[in-house]
Amino acid sequence: MTHGCLKCLKYTMCVANFLCFMSGVAVLGFGVYMLINFKLTALTPSLANFNLANMLLISGIIISCVSFLGFLGALKENRCLLLTFFLMLFFLLLVQLTAACLLLLYEKDIADWGERDLNDGLKEAKGKNPGEFRSEWDLVQKTFDCCGVYNVSDWGDNVPESCCLKDCTGPPHTPQYRSTGCLDKLRTWFEEHFLSTGISIIVLCIIEVLGMCFAMTLFCHISRSGLGYKL
Repeated sequence: MTHGCLKCLKYTMCVANFLCFMSGVAVLGFGVYMLINFKLTALTPSLANFNLANMLLISGIIISCVSFLGFLGALKENRCLLLTFFLMLFFLLLVQLTAACLLLLYEKDIADWGERDLNDGLKEAKGKNPGEFRSEWDLVQKTFDCCGVYNVSDWGDNVPESCCLKDCTGPPHTPQYRSTGCLDKLRTWFEEHFLSTGISIIVLCIIEVLGMCFAMTLFCHISRSGLGYKL
């Protein structure tokens, strides 16, 4: 009975980690696509190296590597791989909990920093050629139906087409622009998705804890069996 349960646990770990590995590969591929097609660096200059594409690449690599270790360790019943898998999950769990606590403690400071960084990004964008920055701001302004940081006046006389709603080709028409700034829209978006993001983090932590429990259970069983390093 015990042997059957452990077999079931072993193959459950294999299937779960294989699915996570495929998800990691998908995230990695999407990150490469974003890196090639969208260079979102002008929005927040201080986070130029931590844009969405780079974060997807890093997340995809981490998910793929950790899940591959779990899959191979369970399949081969290798104690070394299972212990490495356990320690990596434990480290990731600590990082996530630390990041969540810091975000809650310094929420106001992070919001102020984000506002300053958006203003700096807009200032840099206005000083460049349109082709160098408008693809970035156009994407955000069209997605969130906003214009500038606070309103359209932030762009001065060089208003991009993504701010336009109607009759923006010039006289005799009176142009109509998006009235809301991207800062307010982004704040609203984060507030609306705060609960779902928190639930997702909690679910992810639960999955990681279960993975750690499964890995340690297999590790202990293999140790008692006198196995563990066969390949």
